[in-house]
Amino acid sequence: MKLLHTADWHIGRQLNQNGMSLLDDQRFILEEIIGIAKREAVDGIIIAGDLYDRSLPPVEAVRLFDEILTRLLFEEQIPVYAITGNHDSAKRLEFGQAFFKRQHFHLVSRLEDAFEPIETEDSQIFLLPFIDPIDARIYYQDPEIREINQALEQVFVDMRSHFAEGKVHILVSHFAVAKQGNDQQLREQMLSETARTVGGLSTLPSDLFADFDYVALGHIHTRFASPTERVVYSGSPLIFNKDEAKRKDTKGVYLVETDFGHFEKTFIPLPPYKELLVLEAPYKKLVSKDFYDQYPRYEARFAFEILVEERNELEGINLRAQLEEIYGSEIVDVRIRETSPRVRQPRSKALQGKEVLAEDIVIERFFQDMTGGQSLTDYQRSLVSELLTGIKED
Repeated sequence: MKLLHTADWHIGRQLNQNGMSLLDDQRFILEEIIGIAKREAVDGIIIAGDLYDRSLPPVEAVRLFDEILTRLLFEEQIPVYAITGNHDSAKRLEFGQAFFKRQHFHLVSRLEDAFEPIETEDSQIFLLPFIDPIDARIYYQDPEIREINQALEQVFVDMRSHFAEGKVHILVSHFAVAKQGNDQQLREQMLSETARTVGGLSTLPSDLFADFDYVALGHIHTRFASPTERVVYSGSPLIFNKDEAKRKDTKGVYLVETDFGHFEKTFIPLPPYKELLVLEAPYKKLVSKDFYDQYPRYEARFAFEILVEERNELEGINLRAQLEEIYGSEIVDVRIRETSPRVRQPRSKALQGKEVLAEDIVIERFFQDMTGGQSLTDYQRSLVSELLTGIKED
């Protein structure tokens, strides 16, 4: 069996959250994925969560997803195996699932639908959507389930009871997963996901997934966050902000081939619709012909980090207007970065000797004070993280 593993389409997302639509990019890249699926003659496409960028997507985003599903299911007869992620509305997307399943669109948005595998000749595919511990607490009627790892331990016990001997067991899911002890390393990879600040979604150890032959993950937008050879992030198919562009991520999909107890995977790169180039240099160099002629001006998108010793060097210059005249109008971001070290001011007497806390920890402690000691749930922490990240990006 051949499957394409992809995730985090985030249809309807804007570049760098600055209002620049990515719908044309997404239409292009999803057509590329269809082309790969046809060329490789795959037996199905996995979408490991975050189909949309928000729970109430714009009409244009819904229309695009509808077009892509129509192409895959009816024109190419390629089944789709999908789950909802933390950006999707599980309630809205559960509509019509019985009908969709008959058209080979397998979409799971509720925990209670995750236990029955989809059977193929040599594989079993389990679809586990993003859930909060309260979902498992309600499903199992167990008030002791407080953390997501407790919830998944019980979920996997029940899934194992459906395992068929001699078949490859594939799990599709949407969580932050790291090797034991590598939580910080995972968070450093989270450049365009909402839980990248400390205190976001709980990180799960990869050995929790040891019973599955292949775990197709979504949620972290780079394949380099994959904790093991078998527990794998495909990454998003597009670059979503300048941090990812600066890291020069190569986006793509995994081709996963199974054969009665064995599997192998191959990464297939995806070409960008438009490059996003991050240029870091002094202003005089950025506007020098010898420098800017190296780049595909008016064809690519650009973000600039302008290096100065003092910010007043650029007073009176309309930076964006001049850069747009040279590079084109698709400028995502312009930042000024001082290169000369600043003399640190001494902390105020009020702060001296006091612990300085991260914003999310301050919020958590405030919540505990207001609720008589209750802790935030994982879902509430994800909301706090999303808000803090949005504020910082703005």
